[in-house]
Amino acid sequence: MKLGFLNPLFERPGPWASVYFDTALTTQDALTRHELAAQEAVDQLARDGADRPTCEALHNGLLGLKRATAPAGHALFASHGEVVLDAPLEAPPASAAQAWWSALPHVEPLLELTGTRPACLVAYIDRRGADFEEWGPLGIRPAGEVSGEQHPLHRTSAADWSERHWQQSVEDTWDHNAGVIAEALTEARRRTGAPVLVLAGDPRERRAVHGRLPAHLREQAVETEFGGRAPGARRERLAQVVEDARADYAERRAREVLDRFHAGRHPDGQGRLGAAEGVPALVEAAREHRIDALLVSPDGTDLHREVWIGRDPDQLGMRRSEIAYLGDDDPRMARADDALLRSAVTTDAEVVPVRLPETGAGDGPAGGLGALLRWAYDQETEGAGHATTG
Repeated sequence: MKLGFLNPLFERPGPWASVYFDTALTTQDALTRHELAAQEAVDQLARDGADRPTCEALHNGLLGLKRATAPAGHALFASHGEVVLDAPLEAPPASAAQAWWSALPHVEPLLELTGTRPACLVAYIDRRGADFEEWGPLGIRPAGEVSGEQHPLHRTSAADWSERHWQQSVEDTWDHNAGVIAEALTEARRRTGAPVLVLAGDPRERRAVHGRLPAHLREQAVETEFGGRAPGARRERLAQVVEDARADYAERRAREVLDRFHAGRHPDGQGRLGAAEGVPALVEAAREHRIDALLVSPDGTDLHREVWIGRDPDQLGMRRSEIAYLGDDDPRMARADDALLRSAVTTDAEVVPVRLPETGAGDGPAGGLGALLRWAYDQETEGAGHATTG
């Protein structure tokens, strides 16, 4: 999945307060427990060195969260007295509130708690046009609309020549509008980058649009009768169709990336590697913007290893002196997973969660972190890019 929604976190300096907060509890004492958990999180941040304005902003933000079974919680990220991002969670955190004060926002738990499903572009289609929505990590938001010709749109039952001519005009209008919708949908897909596409509406209209999409989008598109543009259209079952499509894509994509990762571990005919694993190799790849897809296993032993970072996402290294060499005279330490995720997000790399219990302990990257590279490199001149590090 692409994590572009995290870019606002990496466009400003830290340090950062990160809080994962459970809002799913709906018992009678839920409000009291909510207030206590919020205060405990802020107290923990203060003990860890967070400044007072940031603590106050987070406290207000936590108290303002509504309790409901959906979303199951929220992740709040704050710095310099401002809550910069409030991300809804599909699964609750391990405890009522988890808080970190660190040089970078601690975003790795989002890979588990937001479901890690890719964004989906939903098109609500009728013969007049279509409305588009993007279903993504931050919820559902409008993604555009398009209108075709509005006349003529309705057939008649008469059979004389003039009426047959009218009906042919109606057919021509429908066909024209299907092409207009397909063109607008292709542009919306390019603009949003959503890899999953769902077409909702009456069978004739959605089939006509499907047939006019580019070949690569026709292969990806899922059609459903649930949902539509008309008021009162059945959308309650559309959510399940969308979630199934997103989950199916995520599973197929994870397996595809893992297969390529396994192949990239082995040198090609010229002795070059197309994959890297181990923190030192990944740090070097991130500095050079070579990471195309970052693989992360939530239980990996390397996730919490510390690396040195600078102001910019490509200023990271295993030694403090490397950051000064890269142009930042104020190096800070950060978790390896957060530093590599910052690099992946800001270079538009894909992030692929790898769940080892499902795939087998030897199936994922060593230490829980690995990458497919944008171009292969010579292991003899660059070092052991796939060596396991402790």
